Amino acid sequence: MKKEESASRITIISLCILAVALVYIGRLYYVQIVQGDIFVNKADRQYLQSSHDFFDRGSIFFQTKDGDKVSAATLKTGFIIAINPKLVRDPEFTFTKINEIIELDKKDFDTKVAKKSDPYEELVKRIEPEKANAIKALKLPGVEIYKERWRYYPGNSMAAHALGFIGYNEDVLAGRYGLERSYEDTLQRNNESVYVNFFAEIFSNIKQTISVDSKLEGDVVTSIEPTVQAYLQQELKKVIETWNSDFSGGIVMDPRNGEIIALATSPTFDPNNLQDQKNSNIFSSKLVEGTYEMGSIIKPLTMAAGIDAGVVTPTTPYFDTGFITLNGRKISNYDGKARGSVIMQDVLSQSLNVGSAFVERQLGNKRFAEYMLNYGLGEESGIDLPNEAYGQVENLKSPRDIEYVTASFGQGIAMTPIATIRALATLGNGGILVNPHIGKKIEYRIGGSKKIDGGVTKQILKKETSEEITRMLVKVVDTSLLNGKVKLDNYSIAAKTGTAQIANPNGGGYYEDRYLHSFFGYFPAYEPRFIIFLFNYYPKGAKYASETLTYPFMDIAKFLLNYYQIPPDR
Repeated sequence: MKKEESASRITIISLCILAVALVYIGRLYYVQIVQGDIFVNKADRQYLQSSHDFFDRGSIFFQTKDGDKVSAATLKTGFIIAINPKLVRDPEFTFTKINEIIELDKKDFDTKVAKKSDPYEELVKRIEPEKANAIKALKLPGVEIYKERWRYYPGNSMAAHALGFIGYNEDVLAGRYGLERSYEDTLQRNNESVYVNFFAEIFSNIKQTISVDSKLEGDVVTSIEPTVQAYLQQELKKVIETWNSDFSGGIVMDPRNGEIIALATSPTFDPNNLQDQKNSNIFSSKLVEGTYEMGSIIKPLTMAAGIDAGVVTPTTPYFDTGFITLNGRKISNYDGKARGSVIMQDVLSQSLNVGSAFVERQLGNKRFAEYMLNYGLGEESGIDLPNEAYGQVENLKSPRDIEYVTASFGQGIAMTPIATIRALATLGNGGILVNPHIGKKIEYRIGGSKKIDGGVTKQILKKETSEEITRMLVKVVDTSLLNGKVKLDNYSIAAKTGTAQIANPNGGGYYEDRYLHSFFGYFPAYEPRFIIFLFNYYPKGAKYASETLTYPFMDIAKFLLNYYQIPPDR
């Protein structure tokens, strides 16, 4: 009996020792691997004094089509050259020797070295190690060198509106725009343990050792493909230069799951050189924070609603008189001309406002509004970027018919580009309302990862409706877009242009000579891998979107088909 009790005690003691050992091994892993960089930097800095916490933050990555990670936001290391004016023995000699290595402003140096009561004056920041070591070797009295780290964006302006940047919010350095802000809780680091003794960290209180912080630190991997992003930005820059537009923007998305492959606004900025920007408005994303009346790219949504509800088919005829009058207002086709007896296909192929009005009247105001709202035009898309605006769709609650009719061809209601591409994706993906997102995966600092998805999707159109409207939009490209000149023989592309008058905020109504051009399309049309949305705000010298955006769209489409090696579908 005693032997059994003894064996039991030994087993219990052995298990306890094993458990404690596992705890310490885990802690050792955490300190050496997870926090290894922190302690390396502490070791590097032991001969220096610190005037501030050593900056640390998680990384953001792009991801190539092959799954390789590319650094988008990371940390860069350099040095601060500072002086203690009280200890500088010979200011002229000190200035001359430092200036031989790093160019200094003499007036600024003289001002700082004269502050004898101030023990710390920075001369220059972000100096590369070679120059810092050269200055250190001079052993100049009163000259001090401090290691520092800062946020660095290797791609400069690449995806700047998606990434955002960090800045001070009062006295806290944190994400201010873009993913930097949206994933702040994941990217920020708690540096309280940076200066804790290594062995004290290992052999600290066990309760503290095994406790789990509720906030898990990590890096963010995005769905942005860097080569596609660079190509999109290049095309948008060309649009601005060619048409002297106020701004332009574009989104490339996978319509099957809402993953954003590229998104950009031009002009853009370099988050490494924020001081170069005179107007802070450039930091806001017009794709997420701005709302616009989109014009005729809304017509396919209206047509799809009519087909889905069974009130029209592609061959349903109506008599086009060129205009209609509702509530005392005249609604005309873009050219004011009548077409006589035409079918629904012609409404899209010729972009007829009166034809869109016909579909809306067949649906009725209530049912039309329900479809438009089900597309998500009046709500946030849920994209993981800050400050997303709601669509302005109050006209879909109006007691007057005229507001519903104008909404049917994209005037009188306004929405964000991201909400627009979300709605338009339903036309090609089988009628499913997906949720756009840029974050693809979080890689946790302690190990492991979590996939980011867009959340619950909704079926808002029948699959048969999606197939029917796609056939109609393919015919638009094959026969009507620039008279069929841009049709691709081996690939089916479904697309539509949009031209909307820009509202006059001062006198009400619309400008007579200012337009927003928009263009969307998806391909290969019947099993789409990509949907593209482009818009061009107030181009000069062109009235219609087909003039300014057809070739940029087709160039991006052909690039994607080639880059991803998509097999022909016809």
